[in-house]
Amino acid sequence: MGTSTIVILAVVVIIGLWAVSLYNKLVSKRTLVKEAWSGIDVSLKKRYDLLPNLVETVKGYAAHEKSTLEEVTRYRTASMNAGSTAEKAQAESGLTRALGSLFAIAENYPDLKASENFRELQAELSAIENNLESARRYYNGTVRENNILVESFPSNIVAGMFKFEKSEFFEIEDNSHRERPLVSFQ
Repeated sequence: MGTSTIVILAVVVIIGLWAVSLYNKLVSKRTLVKEAWSGIDVSLKKRYDLLPNLVETVKGYAAHEKSTLEEVTRYRTASMNAGSTAEKAQAESGLTRALGSLFAIAENYPDLKASENFRELQAELSAIENNLESARRYYNGTVRENNILVESFPSNIVAGMFKFEKSEFFEIEDNSHRERPLVSFQ
């Protein structure tokens, strides 16, 4: 075996090890994205399970607010049936807005606000929303890392060969509770 053959063999082995290392890193990132999504899924399921109780409680005090109650139910169903991450995000944004309307209605009913059951459901929903926000941040971080690896050179070569794909971010848009303060200088 000549020196040039050994050099060529060494280069091939190094390239092979590099490709295996990148492949394993891509698998790891894809697995983290799936694991992170399961955290979001758990929080969403808890949220879905809580909403019928919340709607029924509000219905007992504010039955004539039927359209808002139906909107919460409709968005809950749409979110539960959504297929892709983008569809889920869109439905969740609608559900978040509908819940904002539901809690705005509750402000008009002192008996409802004073109800122990309503306060407990509201506290539980708040805890679920906090968990969901944390899970969403973690998920989007893993998606970012995955997408960088899938798109960056030279790992994009290995990603393309083995059909690794970018993942979708999970963004819930809710501007209903974020009022911008009016600042005036007089």
